[in-house]
Amino acid sequence: MTTEELEALLAAQPMSLLQRLAQGRVHRHVRLGKRHLIDALLRHASVNRAGLESDLQALMQRDASAGHRRTSGPPARHRGRPPQAERHPAKSSESEPAEPATDLSALLEGIGVPPPQPFFPDPWQEEALSRLTTTDVIVSVPTGSGKTYVAIEAARRAIEADRTVIYTSPLKALSNTKFTEFTRIFGADRVGILTGDRRDNPQAPLLIMTTEILRNLLYDAAGGEIDVRLDTLGLVIMDESQYLADPERGVVWEETIVFCPTQARLLLLSASIGNPEEVAAWLTSIRPTACHLVRHHRRSVPLRAGYLHPNGKLVPLFRSVGIPHSHGGSLHPEAKRLFAQYEDETLRPRSTSRRVS
Repeated sequence: MTTEELEALLAAQPMSLLQRLAQGRVHRHVRLGKRHLIDALLRHASVNRAGLESDLQALMQRDASAGHRRTSGPPARHRGRPPQAERHPAKSSESEPAEPATDLSALLEGIGVPPPQPFFPDPWQEEALSRLTTTDVIVSVPTGSGKTYVAIEAARRAIEADRTVIYTSPLKALSNTKFTEFTRIFGADRVGILTGDRRDNPQAPLLIMTTEILRNLLYDAAGGEIDVRLDTLGLVIMDESQYLADPERGVVWEETIVFCPTQARLLLLSASIGNPEEVAAWLTSIRPTACHLVRHHRRSVPLRAGYLHPNGKLVPLFRSVGIPHSHGGSLHPEAKRLFAQYEDETLRPRSTSRRVS
């Protein structure tokens, strides 16, 4: 939800719920009025918004369930119970869900190199490779899903068709890593690298370079100077293509795409393009061939979250092993305790009377 929606939702809650939500988050929350308490919670949301939203939803659901039970009426033998007991249930039952929280061993379970398994391409990988024969392609999938496989297989097919392949990355360090990886896959004689620091095997069918280097090569080609075999260029792979949105370097990606030879296919890879549909439409409008978007959201490798306190203690961040995908998740009780301890240590008022020797 947006900040405005979160603020409106907080304003609609009773003060008692806000006080419970502020426990462990806002220092001296019991002394604040509702407006100041909401402002303090919104400031905390800038640090851990997901945790605040999940706890808020959990508290709202528990209050709603408690209200429903009160409306339906207690059993006959409890009808004489004082109303104070109805309004003030036990603190443990209102602050934490009934199910036990996960432990650290469960959070860390399975970390390491998995056992070998047969590889079968995912449908989206086959779709990307199939579309690349006739169109440009944007692959927008989560990290760890297998974008590199698409790049390697597309490069292999282009090389077998006697076409030059250029692979670009935003960083020299990443280019060096890909050079080592692709050399192991394709062989040293078929892979070259061009960066500001290295120039190895520039006539190889597969060239690794930074995006700035390719943009400069395309500039030179437009002026009549051809440094590499652009006439045989069949595929340009642009890794980390979310840099299109970078306020300083995005123009480099734009110019590279605009000046890319029309006979070459473009393959843009990214895990974090915010508007891939718009980018695909833009490529379709400026390139002679259409651009096909391959997109999915399922993570092949699930994410887990932990909290490392400055004192060195590691605990799960959420009550569940995985990161909750909805507002139903809540923070781990030990993580909450460590948050409160850290706030007490850092927000404790310091003595103003300091003796100067």
